[in-house]
Amino acid sequence: MTATTDGSTGATIPPRAAAASDTDSTDPLAAGVPEAAERAAARAIEFLLARQDPEGWWKGDLETNVTMDAEDLLLRQFLGILDAATTRAAALFIRGEQREDGAWATFYGGPGDLSATVEAYVALRLAGDAPDAPHMARASAWVRERGGIASARVFTRIWLALFGWWKWEDLPELPPELIWFPTWLPLNIYDFGCWARQTIVPLTIVSAKRPVRPAPFPLDELHTDPANPNPPKPLAPLASWDGAFERLDRVVHRLRKAVPRRVRRAAMNAAARWIVERQENDGCWGGIQPPAVYSVIALHLMGYDLRHPVMRAGLESLDRFAVWREDGSRMIEACQSPVWDTCLAVIALADAGVPADHPRLLKAADWMLAEEIRRPGDWSVKRPELPPGGWAFEFHNDNYPDIDDTAEVALALRRVSHPQPDRVDGAIARAVRWNFGMQSKNGAWGAFDVDNTSPFPNRLPFCDFGEVIDPPSADVTAHVVEMMAAEGLAHDPRTRRGIAWLLAEQEADGSWFGRWGVNYVYGTGSVVPALTAAGLPASHPAIRRAVHWLQQAQNDDGGWGEDLRSYKYAREWSGRGASTASQTAWALMALLAAGERDSEAVERGVRWLADTQRNDGSWDEPYFTGTGFPWDFSINYHLYRQVFPLTALGRYLHGDPFDKAPLATRRGVRVTAGGS
Repeated sequence: MTATTDGSTGATIPPRAAAASDTDSTDPLAAGVPEAAERAAARAIEFLLARQDPEGWWKGDLETNVTMDAEDLLLRQFLGILDAATTRAAALFIRGEQREDGAWATFYGGPGDLSATVEAYVALRLAGDAPDAPHMARASAWVRERGGIASARVFTRIWLALFGWWKWEDLPELPPELIWFPTWLPLNIYDFGCWARQTIVPLTIVSAKRPVRPAPFPLDELHTDPANPNPPKPLAPLASWDGAFERLDRVVHRLRKAVPRRVRRAAMNAAARWIVERQENDGCWGGIQPPAVYSVIALHLMGYDLRHPVMRAGLESLDRFAVWREDGSRMIEACQSPVWDTCLAVIALADAGVPADHPRLLKAADWMLAEEIRRPGDWSVKRPELPPGGWAFEFHNDNYPDIDDTAEVALALRRVSHPQPDRVDGAIARAVRWNFGMQSKNGAWGAFDVDNTSPFPNRLPFCDFGEVIDPPSADVTAHVVEMMAAEGLAHDPRTRRGIAWLLAEQEADGSWFGRWGVNYVYGTGSVVPALTAAGLPASHPAIRRAVHWLQQAQNDDGGWGEDLRSYKYAREWSGRGASTASQTAWALMALLAAGERDSEAVERGVRWLADTQRNDGSWDEPYFTGTGFPWDFSINYHLYRQVFPLTALGRYLHGDPFDKAPLATRRGVRVTAGGS
């Protein structure tokens, strides 16, 4: 079987494996597979346990793309605090990520990205790289061939406007008066997903202030015509949403001078108060780098001195996003994932046979219990009467616990025999109540908010990058359903509504779309275990269609992989890509849940995991299998390659944790949906 080429991207598409019925069933693949799985699981357990922090948590590096590093340098240049050591280390990392054609991609092996390339180029200019150096000349030529700075996304041009490399009046307007929009009015800040909301509020101040710092050098080489850097473009048709919002933006531009100064000043002050009120105890905002960067800029423009406690804490929090590598380079994480990594590690270790009362699991459980968020956050704007009780993704993010982490933490805690079971039961009861309370009208769950489905935010000219709303997704909904099944609530009407939504969302080919992981392999790997845990038999038509799709998607080498291009070119790339440890594990978890343990597909997948494991018990995985925004912002969670293969191997060896009874019932716990 040979590979083909995708005409839309020019990338090589790995061949799919033949269907199970078309392969030679006499091949003795099963020989020694359980033994190989046992050896691989033992090494993986040892590797994972050795990397637990003394406080009880795990955290792998969270790798994204060089825009994080470039924008960190631009921020420091804007604030006047850019130092030589930071610049040198960041430039070393950025140079190392450049493609041969001069561009930078947003994921490993991906195509060049215009905005990422512009930002990386500017960062290297800040580091002293000459524009006529070969690697810089290749980059600038690549940018010009694709329309220059004028074709870059809005956020890139905002960064350039801060230094006069782009005109503020040529950017979409974002008035700070948005902070006053009531929740019933379209385009109020709570119509946006929490990550977009935290970014937009500070950017309204930046947009209103329009600051310009002296540019340290010109960027004429990044324009197709330096004399006309922003050639006019025709508006979209008036009858279209895009055309309507483009014309609305022109109206808002004209109204800019009509807003009384005292009104604008009051709006900016309100936005600044909103920002300060949402600063976390560690100084960050939402536990993620982009809102923190823009919040620091906005507050600085509002007169906050760099020595002010709010600013000092914010800058210190940004320093903690830096990962210093052995070669002296410095990579910036977009956020950090200790809660997510820890609950997944506990699940992996427990499912692989580590005793439920193992000291390391107890330490992790204590840490997770201490991370529970017991106060209202922005989610309570839509659910003011709902008592809190959940977990966030990061070390500090009390304003934005998320439904996905809450479900997985509950599943992890149920796998631990804690000496204080009432403490665990209380936390999980609050999590159940909160997650049920965060169910959207259609029966499914989003990541952070309820019914965050307004069609308007994505239409704004300002929002030309990534997702800015948080609609329900199959993977998050599946994890909640799995959690409810573990709590003996599979037949609760609210859980059944979630199951019905999942069944209705199945793709025609048998897969499910993956919002927060790449992509159909992740979605399917999340949904099938949830449905079977909730009581759907392996013979259910939806399960059989999913099994067939996974069998068809298996690579010739026995693993599974899916390229991020499937978000943009689903027909060509769905379920296709180089085999990876995490995606192979997701496929195996689904097949095992569907009763396929003795199938050839499972045996080949387990063999692939065993054969590709390193001697130290780890797996290599340069490919990005996590998703921030489908296609636009991709993530390589460095712990995924450890926790998911171990989970799959453990379930292959010891069976699915839901085979006999809900986890809560097996612990002898009386399960209720309420209580505190």
